[in-house]
Amino acid sequence: MADSKRKITFSQCKKKDIPIIKALFLEHYANAKTELVYHNLYELLVCVMLSAQCTDKRVNLVTPKLFTTYPDIASLAQADEEEIKEIIKSVSFFNNKAKHLKKMANQVINDFNGSIPTTQEELKTLAGVGQKTANVVLIEFLEQNYMAVDTHVFRVSHRLGLSGAKSAKQTEQELTALFKTQLDTLHQAFVLFGRYTCKALKPMCEECFVSKFCQNKCNFKPA
Repeated sequence: MADSKRKITFSQCKKKDIPIIKALFLEHYANAKTELVYHNLYELLVCVMLSAQCTDKRVNLVTPKLFTTYPDIASLAQADEEEIKEIIKSVSFFNNKAKHLKKMANQVINDFNGSIPTTQEELKTLAGVGQKTANVVLIEFLEQNYMAVDTHVFRVSHRLGLSGAKSAKQTEQELTALFKTQLDTLHQAFVLFGRYTCKALKPMCEECFVSKFCQNKCNFKPA
């Protein structure tokens, strides 16, 4: 929820356009889901942790072997960190991610009786799990009303004039205050739209269903 002491501004987007933009995204991406491949909460959490500053496609290439080798939180907790590194070495920042995966698994065993927590605050206590990761897990697995801002969501929201914030966290606050409901679907919609249509380079404007709302604020990057 947005900080009440900070005035929220929505760049150049007109207030009357906000519900129209929301409706269009919900119409075009009614059943939007992550492209990460997972089968349970454990696999989802690991996938989202690995996806930080990495493509879903790359993560999906390494997780089959990872989950075959370590099929649950208990086996991951007992894993050799070097072996984790070897499996995920093609993923960005694999050294830190391997360390965080093992530590996270041990925290779940020791602090949560082996069950991955399902609240934002508890998830954020785990190694390698920040607010964005926690929100994505809750959005995808429990369809909870959270917004998570990755590079795609940041870019789309700024190009549409929905946010003028300079950081991902502030953009999350602004979008949450702006849309209020159905944030889980909107997050996934913005991700897919930014990945395949409103791309960082050579956006496909001719295929854009919200082109008339575009403020042409390109080349933004989260602080």
